[in-house]
Amino acid sequence: MSTATTTVTGIHHVGVQTADVANALAWYRAFLGAEPAWSLDTFSELTHSRLPGITQLVEIGVGTLRLHLFHRPGRPPIPPTESLVQFQHVCLAVSTPGDLDVLRERWERLYDSGEFTFALTERSTPIVVDDEGVHSFYAYDVNGLELEFTCVPGGS
Repeated sequence: MSTATTTVTGIHHVGVQTADVANALAWYRAFLGAEPAWSLDTFSELTHSRLPGITQLVEIGVGTLRLHLFHRPGRPPIPPTESLVQFQHVCLAVSTPGDLDVLRERWERLYDSGEFTFALTERSTPIVVDDEGVHSFYAYDVNGLELEFTCVPGGS
């Protein structure tokens, strides 16, 4: 058997399906400071076959993180209690434990503000520190997707 060497250099973007692109865009702007880079409203047959009902794609970015918000109306989130084959969460790194405090406080403030419609009513978790000194907390975005925020000592 022949083995080819391929080097993956990183994640290009994370795709986020949403039934309300305006709500998701506003929330990611308020929460992470993400800004739109470009958008599409016409799609290939392949895209329509993979994402039936897609009406818009907006790329947003903050730092090196790029998210693609796929607008597909009428699709409710899957409750976190169900076990499915899916990405369980996306982990975003920050530089200091203090950054986690800021993000968690901002998440809670935005959740309580009533400005955004959240698909799930679960609050963010407390910040925890594991045996190796890694600080983290979990929270859902407005679409019901779980995000982990972490600070790893030494940044690795």
